Amino acid sequence: MLIVATTSAYRLALLDRLGLTYRAVAHRADERALEPSGAGVTPEDVALMLARAKAESLAAEFPGALILGSDQVVALDGELLHKPGDAENAVAQLRRMAGRTHRIVTAVALRRPDGTFDSHVDVHVMRMRALPEAALRAYVAADQPYDCAGSYKIEGLGIALFEAAAGEDYTGIIGLPLTAVVTLLARAGVHVLPQS
Repeated sequence: MLIVATTSAYRLALLDRLGLTYRAVAHRADERALEPSGAGVTPEDVALMLARAKAESLAAEFPGALILGSDQVVALDGELLHKPGDAENAVAQLRRMAGRTHRIVTAVALRRPDGTFDSHVDVHVMRMRALPEAALRAYVAADQPYDCAGSYKIEGLGIALFEAAAGEDYTGIIGLPLTAVVTLLARAGVHVLPQS
């Protein structure tokens, strides 16, 4: 059985592309309380630790299952940008990023029934256009990215905010790098495509 430790519509829409049977369950991890901080903690460390914590939070409830957890952070100048929650915070985040480069770090962690993990961290370097305040406000009104770290939805109008994006798998920008998920599942014996 495959359990996905999320109820994120974005991640589940991506996972549905693979045609797998799974059960989506809200994770029980307190992300903000668990988020590591301090000297030497990288955005990669944060995303990976939270992805594992989300999967682990369901282990007692589903002891025989493979559990997939994921987390995404947006890093600008070494600071993590969280979900804005409302329009004003979203515009403020976009104003800070306009004309600059930031990183999106997305981690996936697959917990096996024996308690071991297999994981992957996907990093994209994003260069945002230098847009005026009016453009940023129009974007936020159109896409309402209040529940998105970094305040944009790349799969929507948010693509217009960017000059360039560099990384391995664009689905990682949306929240779940599918190429990595397919690899992690295959190593655990779950194949998306027939093997014979």
